[in-house]
Amino acid sequence: MDLSISKTVTEEVLVESNIALKHLLKLATELSAEHDTDRLLEHILESAISLSNAEGGTIYSVSENDQLNFATLINEPLGMHMGGTSGIEIPFPSIPIYLDSGKPNESALVALAAAKKELIRIDDVYDCSAYDLSAARAMDKKTGYHTQSVLTVPMANHESDLNGVLQLINPRSNGKVVPFSKALVELICSITSLAAVALTNRQLIDDMETLFQAFTRLIAKAIDEKSPYTGGHCRRVPELTMMIAEAVHNAEQGPMADFKMDQADRHELSLAGWLHDCGKIAIPEYVMDKATKLHSVYDKIDLVVAKIEIAKRDVELNYVADIARAEVLDQQEKVNQLKQELDSKLIKLDEESAFLQKANIGGEFMRDEDQQRVQALADTYCVEIASQRQPLLSDEEVYNLSIARGTLTKEERLVINKHMDITLEMLEALPFPKHLRRVPEFAGGHHEKMDGTGYPKGLTREQMSVPARIMAIADIFEALTAADRPYKDAKPLSECLFIMGKMKLGDHIDPDLFDVFVSSGVYLEYAKQYLKPEQIDEVDVSKIPGFEAS
Repeated sequence: MDLSISKTVTEEVLVESNIALKHLLKLATELSAEHDTDRLLEHILESAISLSNAEGGTIYSVSENDQLNFATLINEPLGMHMGGTSGIEIPFPSIPIYLDSGKPNESALVALAAAKKELIRIDDVYDCSAYDLSAARAMDKKTGYHTQSVLTVPMANHESDLNGVLQLINPRSNGKVVPFSKALVELICSITSLAAVALTNRQLIDDMETLFQAFTRLIAKAIDEKSPYTGGHCRRVPELTMMIAEAVHNAEQGPMADFKMDQADRHELSLAGWLHDCGKIAIPEYVMDKATKLHSVYDKIDLVVAKIEIAKRDVELNYVADIARAEVLDQQEKVNQLKQELDSKLIKLDEESAFLQKANIGGEFMRDEDQQRVQALADTYCVEIASQRQPLLSDEEVYNLSIARGTLTKEERLVINKHMDITLEMLEALPFPKHLRRVPEFAGGHHEKMDGTGYPKGLTREQMSVPARIMAIADIFEALTAADRPYKDAKPLSECLFIMGKMKLGDHIDPDLFDVFVSSGVYLEYAKQYLKPEQIDEVDVSKIPGFEAS
């Protein structure tokens, strides 16, 4: 052989090898960096088409029910690019890998290759009888295209699990369609092997993300189910958080105009929202579910009412003897007087019983005179139970019935507040990956106040991230508008915003975020989804304390 010809051939082989190597390295880089499975599949197809100089090809994903779904379809002569990043939906139905009988679907080349997990190479579609190619020929007739060479390669991972099928058509050399050479087939197989690993890794990552998201929602549901009086809170807060965050992201003017989120940021904040109260899972039910001031294992108001009935009995017994004595002595005027006194005292005790039952329900404020009235009852009346003389109300009952706000004592409120310490302990103990590292900080800040008087860490506004401050607003607004709290009626929308305006002026919530929350109308969007119709009243934003339209 002429040495010059041999040298030329060697150089051509080296050039082709270098090109192939560059393609593989480029593809490997793209596959390792790509997070979107659809784009990942498109990269694989485009690289294979470029490397083989094919006129086109199709790549399929595999569904759980053994269907091949068109992911991306490219045909240069026909000017077709569908699926993938094209924005054009592929109109073809999925292809079953197996028939109802369980046998491979031999009417589709891609299905047969997938079922057998073997590549299929055809040099000429119109001179091949080994496979059923009627579908390809029918498509040619419909489009006017001429399919000649076909290479179908199943993509299987290291465990031989099928995760895609790649099909290429009509490779060209010197402007002519040629069969797929052995060297080219080996190269395409290298690409599919590399791609299968990337797809498997992507699927594993996606599956772990899906599992973690499902787990966070499971925890939230468990907490909401645990307490019927805050049911839905752990679901509504993340929804509202993301609505506010999106409004802040879209703000084009004002102090928050520079705040932006990408999809990773949104995902991280959403997870934090679902986990923001995970510590409540460790809070005792008798505190979480304390619907009334005297509630523990059961509502002790029934015991208080029973003691009042005993007090009424004692009063009656005392008066009955005096009345009987006056009647014997024929002292009718005294009899009438004693009966009036008795009736008056019984009515008084009935009124005190009604007062205590109402006080037991709790509320947002208990007057000082009502607290004093509870103590006076304990000091004034005594009852005899099991031959023991005791005050009508025990010290514990007085203490609980005198709670000024809500139904929790100071000690019980500390127990409730401890859920934030537990939340942070739980979240900080989790080995979050890099893209979720801020979840504990976001979730742990929703009870902090901008002036540093909140809990659990007493952080100031400057020490908190914007997402953490967003979550604080979401948590407060959800709590104010909630219709499932036992100690308060559902508040109208205008009153909730008025209260939050006062909180803004009191440096409790972020002023800039609150202004976006109001001016964007997120409060109304949320209200239409989650509030009772009777709560959605007319809101005059100009009357919201401290609100400044952006």
